[in-house]
Amino acid sequence: MRMHVFIIRRLILLIPVLIGVTMFVFILTRMAGPPYAAYINPDKPPTQAQIDAINEQYHLNDGYVEQYIYYLKGLLQGDWGWARGPPAEPVTDKIVRLFPATFELAMVSMFIAVFIGIALGTVSAVRRNTPTDHFTRIIALSGVCLPIFILGLLLQYVFAYQLGWFPFIGRFDTALYLESDINHYTGFLLVDTLLNLDWIRFQDAVWHLMLPAITLAFGTIALLTRIMRGSMLEVLSLDYVKTARSKGLPEKVVIKRHARKNALIPTITVVGLAFGALLGGAVLTESVFTWPGLGGWAASATLAGDSNSILGFTIITAIIFVLFNLLVDILYAHFDPRIKLE
Repeated sequence: MRMHVFIIRRLILLIPVLIGVTMFVFILTRMAGPPYAAYINPDKPPTQAQIDAINEQYHLNDGYVEQYIYYLKGLLQGDWGWARGPPAEPVTDKIVRLFPATFELAMVSMFIAVFIGIALGTVSAVRRNTPTDHFTRIIALSGVCLPIFILGLLLQYVFAYQLGWFPFIGRFDTALYLESDINHYTGFLLVDTLLNLDWIRFQDAVWHLMLPAITLAFGTIALLTRIMRGSMLEVLSLDYVKTARSKGLPEKVVIKRHARKNALIPTITVVGLAFGALLGGAVLTESVFTWPGLGGWAASATLAGDSNSILGFTIITAIIFVLFNLLVDILYAHFDPRIKLE
């Protein structure tokens, strides 16, 4: 099977998943209160004429099947209702404004987790039952057990308060510059500061990103380390690895070219699921570090009882999650060509 056919099949399989998520969210919207309330600016009390117009536009007086069809149509058109303020604004506008900060944090965290997790898992397997292996397993165990908000507070206390190496909170130093001081081409602060050739502000953005990114990545590092270690141990015991060693190949060549690539296959599968966990963990991480992203917004919306914002966060998280799993499927097929023949 060719790669483009493989990708098309995976895209088709994503449709039922997204439909299931939207049906779940639709049911919750009907349980959260009057359906018309989702489409009215909460800062402006509606008139009866406005309520009647919304009920007619979205067929809210019809059966649930028709209501769902028009609800789905509104989602596809970007009509996700209103988020509470101050100030109140459409949910899609809020997501567009806050998404870059969360995605940048999640991507940097994932890069850190993949790089360190694969490296630690490989070293731990190669040096099995040595002090290095025991130390790595302790790190993995602590990453699984330590709550993410506790880790964030510990890092803040040690590296921000005691040592003063990193800032406490925020995405950038407001005393150094304002967001309006740079040209925003993408919304991603690291990318925009580079495009503006502003190295001072780029360094400031990196410094603000480090503690929340490490906090968010730590649990994923532990997971990937354990998966990679187990996979490497299994591969290292296979006949073709023993044959490569018997031919006199250097140990580094055996590990890098023969063992690690095949050991990466199950690890890559976990990466897609781990990215979904990163988005969930972003809620706590962004709250601890006052990071202006979707996670902090979702936490505030939960405390305020803003159902539209919570459901909007649920939908965007589901979309990102399934898209990353599609990417993982493609990478899986790349590393294991047998997948494309199934």
